[in-house]
Amino acid sequence: MIKKPETLAKKLGLAFNDPTIFTTALTHRSFGANNNERLEFLGDSILGFVIAQKLYDQLPGASEGALSRIRASLVNETSLAELARKHQLGDYLLLGQGELKSGGFRRDSILSDALEAIMGALFKDQGIVACQQWIEMLFEDKLQGLSLTHGQKDSKTQLQELMQAKKLDLPEYTLLTMTGPSHEQTFKVQCTIALITDASIGTGISRRKAEQAAAEKMLELLNKAD
Repeated sequence: MIKKPETLAKKLGLAFNDPTIFTTALTHRSFGANNNERLEFLGDSILGFVIAQKLYDQLPGASEGALSRIRASLVNETSLAELARKHQLGDYLLLGQGELKSGGFRRDSILSDALEAIMGALFKDQGIVACQQWIEMLFEDKLQGLSLTHGQKDSKTQLQELMQAKKLDLPEYTLLTMTGPSHEQTFKVQCTIALITDASIGTGISRRKAEQAAAEKMLELLNKAD
């Protein structure tokens, strides 16, 4: 059963003057013609602007290239879907029967689009200041402790390139366990490389995230070995 939009609004700290626009933000195109695509288009632009301005102020020593890279790491589909899952956004989405059956409420693209649509809806309902304040609050944890190294190549890519540079076999990732219900699974992955005998273990809410965590720990092992 789809949960009520007003419950989500309260969880997000929002109160809409026009509640119907919030419902529209949660409506996927598979549900009907009155969907969130236009609001998502608007929210995407607002999000890019708000995060760009925040990074400009927060990182005065960063070059244009570094700012672009960091912004991309914060507002990409994966990052937005992560925030959406944090607030169980999928439980409130209005989806067509096909998307419901195929698990669309768990799909990164649908979750991230809905989150951007909420931003667009908030802008139309209350203006740029309220929208900017909410986005900054939403991204507070991600914005804290940012440095110029944020947004650089991920650990899995770094480890792979290291092995390629040494002309050794690429890292091997083995799925050890997959636990929990389908909408809230935890993956445990083991990473092994030819450079050292120790293996590293990573966990995450997806196999990809678990592999990234395992690669990060492997890089730490290599640093200690050096």
